[in-house]
Amino acid sequence: VQLQASGGGLVQAGGSLKLSCAASGRTFSNDYMGWFRQAPGKDREFVAAISPGSISTYYADSVKGRFAISRDGAKNTVYLQMNTLKSEDTAVYYCAAGVRSGSIRNEKTYNYWGQGTLVTVSS
Repeated sequence: VQLQASGGGLVQAGGSLKLSCAASGRTFSNDYMGWFRQAPGKDREFVAAISPGSISTYYADSVKGRFAISRDGAKNTVYLQMNTLKSEDTAVYYCAAGVRSGSIRNEKTYNYWGQGTLVTVSS
């Protein structure tokens, strides 16, 4: 099983980026999928998650109203549209999938992880 994250890069404050995470090796259509991020010198933190069938979405307060998570079941892919980016959004972004029992906001809940993609927001 592999999760391949892509779409990171350098963007100016106020700009937008869209991250993608393509899964292979198994389908995650019945699993929650999520995004976490880790800024330099900080712990990894929850960003967003989406339920099976895209019925529900969940966001950290710091990104609510600016970021949008979505998924394409046919492509086994989850996306993170990031708008109105701020310098504090600079981090390595990780996708995750396959929730065990527990909170979807807790990284320990997820079985599978992508390799991370770097987002740098310049002010």
